[in-house]
Amino acid sequence: MKMLTRNLDLSGRTDADLLNPSSVAVIGASDNPNKVGGRPIHYMQKFGYSGRILPINPARETVQGLRCYASLDELDEVPEAAIIAVAGEDACEAVRRCARLGVSLAIVMASGFAEIGPAGRQLQDDLVSYARAHGMRLVGPNAQGIANFSSGAVLNFSTMFMEVPPQDGPIAIVSQSGAASVMPYALLRERGFGVRYLAATGNDADLGVSELVRQIASDEDIRLILVYVEAVSNPDMLSEAARIAHQRGAHLVLLKGGSSQRGAAAAASHTGAMVGEDGALDAFLQRHGIWRAHDVHEMINATSLYLGGFPPQQGRTVVMSHSGAVGVLCADAAERAGLPLTNLSEPTLAALKEIIPSFASAANPLDVTASLLGNKTMFPRVLGALGTDPGADMFLIGVPVAGPGYDVPALAHDAARFMNESRRPVVVAAPQASVRSHFEEQGVPTFTSETDAVDALHQYSRQCRSVAPTNSSGTEASHVPHYGLLDEADSLALLAKFGIPVVGHAVCNDADQAAAAAVELGERVVIKGCAAQVPHKSEHGLVRVGVRGAEAVKLAAAECLATLTELNVEGGRVIVARMAKGIHEFMLGAAVDPVFGPLVMIGEGGTLVEMRHDIVSLLAPFTVEEALEAIAKLRIAPVLKGFRGQPALDAKSLAEAATRLGEFAIAYRNTLVSVDMNPVMVMPEGDGVVVVDAVLQFGGKA
Repeated sequence: MKMLTRNLDLSGRTDADLLNPSSVAVIGASDNPNKVGGRPIHYMQKFGYSGRILPINPARETVQGLRCYASLDELDEVPEAAIIAVAGEDACEAVRRCARLGVSLAIVMASGFAEIGPAGRQLQDDLVSYARAHGMRLVGPNAQGIANFSSGAVLNFSTMFMEVPPQDGPIAIVSQSGAASVMPYALLRERGFGVRYLAATGNDADLGVSELVRQIASDEDIRLILVYVEAVSNPDMLSEAARIAHQRGAHLVLLKGGSSQRGAAAAASHTGAMVGEDGALDAFLQRHGIWRAHDVHEMINATSLYLGGFPPQQGRTVVMSHSGAVGVLCADAAERAGLPLTNLSEPTLAALKEIIPSFASAANPLDVTASLLGNKTMFPRVLGALGTDPGADMFLIGVPVAGPGYDVPALAHDAARFMNESRRPVVVAAPQASVRSHFEEQGVPTFTSETDAVDALHQYSRQCRSVAPTNSSGTEASHVPHYGLLDEADSLALLAKFGIPVVGHAVCNDADQAAAAAVELGERVVIKGCAAQVPHKSEHGLVRVGVRGAEAVKLAAAECLATLTELNVEGGRVIVARMAKGIHEFMLGAAVDPVFGPLVMIGEGGTLVEMRHDIVSLLAPFTVEEALEAIAKLRIAPVLKGFRGQPALDAKSLAEAATRLGEFAIAYRNTLVSVDMNPVMVMPEGDGVVVVDAVLQFGGKA
């Protein structure tokens, strides 16, 4: 069995494998296996750890049958790892003594650090700095610990392993939370899956989730890494882990606890508030091919498919059952999940009609009826016919009921043989545990419900088809012309330099200039007050649409300028813009997330944008094709294809504008706060898009 050899110590050591240390000191060792200082010792002895266990406790001569040392100074070797199971100042002093001694890794189980406030955070930061200065890494503080069940190196105090015995396997769990590490562990073990690594890092102060995932991704035996975070502290390390895993066909599934609406934009901009940290995380995970689970069940639901590893191709699925109702339920679940059900080819349909009864349905979902009862040849023949269909990528078999007359072992054998010979994903949905057990013995993934089976197929196929590209951060623009909030005129001018299509317009200082500009811009124009201090113009009556004629233009411009004066705006201007009437209003926005970087939002526009909240997010840079794929996920997306007599809209031009906005956000990533472009008028297909309003904000001072 391949073990990890890559070192986690960033100080230069090359001799320590910190997920399989050769020796472990336990500071605060206890003879009681039910205490924090006793449980890891109990586990390591019980689960076959072959390295040296070095209990440290000045009050005892032996601990759980092992010689106990009064202090680290009495040891005859420098342990590779140390478990610190004492509290308060004793824990701090233990960290410092371990660091001075040359220990490679300390697992700090004590609490009372960053989780209690600023004073605790400062203490934690000081400990990390001290440890790093001496070449030692920390897991924790407030950590449950790490466990390697392939070697028995269980440096972890969870009670779970008392109740649910471990078994080595191709799965790893890395979590900030102790409870969130053992919940999926228990569910996986209940289903018979083995777990090799389990880590709960607590405060994630030093050697945290992302770095451990990066380490574990290099283990060629690991096929699935389950991750729980409350914040992604090292996205570059996590993206590198995803890349390594992806290269060898392994996968990452991440569950985040809590959702924050913190945004990088100021109150004048809505973009950051609408997207927040959660939207940025979605975009980051999608960019790097990491599946985002929304609960522990979804975290583990597709495990059997990940471990099977059969390629899902395009994810087109065939459903078959001896119950028409099951087929209907599967079709409903597939539509909800977005799992495509394939249209069977004419040759396949003809072959099926030769096999199933004339009153059965040969469409997909396929109903073979209760004729399956007692007919041992029907099932393998149906599978054989389906297997020749060019559009059949995955298979869902519903077995809602089976009893006397149903040869379930034969069904399971035939399904497994078909799966292994065709090398395509096959799953079974069956409510009866006795039925599932026969298929499980043959290695066929099983689910209790049709919904779980459909969701697992959808998750697996979508993630397998995602590709984690290489990051490209772009370069900072050489000159930032403004700081703070820009007015609309300056915003449109700056965006236009990046090829973003902005509405034809003129910027005027008085009513006469406005009237002259209107002559060049069309019979009817839009007049808008223009001032950085008033980003939301319509709320102050500063937008006049469809103004016609020189006198009307002069009057509208004069009124807008007067309103700006009343609002204490100095040097106010007006914009005279060409009327741009699109088929539908969209919005484009950008922000720079402090963790994940430049982010672009695409969504339905207009005055109700915050209420509808129909947006998708993409990390820049991205391609036009990726933007189109994201746009297709919007609830409003069907309108792009034409609706109730309206023509199809120019989705490609919207996607192109979004990619250029991504380039803009990259160029100004060090100073950009937000971009709001709303509305963006989307024209009929081939006619492009037009940005008719924009507000930009930069950080810093002039």
